[in-house]
Amino acid sequence: QVQLVESGGGLAQPGGSLTLSCAASGSSFSSNAMGWYRQYPGKQRELVADITSAGNTNYVDSVKGRFTISRDNAKNTVYLQMNSLKPEDTAVYYCNVRAWVGGTIRPVASWGQGTQVTVSL
Repeated sequence: QVQLVESGGGLAQPGGSLTLSCAASGSSFSSNAMGWYRQYPGKQRELVADITSAGNTNYVDSVKGRFTISRDNAKNTVYLQMNSLKPEDTAVYYCNVRAWVGGTIRPVASWGQGTQVTVSL
């Protein structure tokens, strides 16, 4: 079972930057698609960005042009570079493995503890 450890969150001012990291255990990291998700209080987690094993990326419209997802397969780590942060980016951020299950792509690993991102003056 893959274990995921997110880090790098914190307090940032509007317009500032943060870089999140997600370290994954296991030997199959390089063959897995990975995603970053965020969760607002009382809401379900939502996908923010994902990256395939080949390095292709996708972003939700609200973060396009501001966030960049990347991966380092040698370190079993996926990153989320967050620039031009806005107060509405305030959430707990999680990463997960994405895989096709029953015709849909979905997170398939156990969730880590997440990392809190707070954007405020």
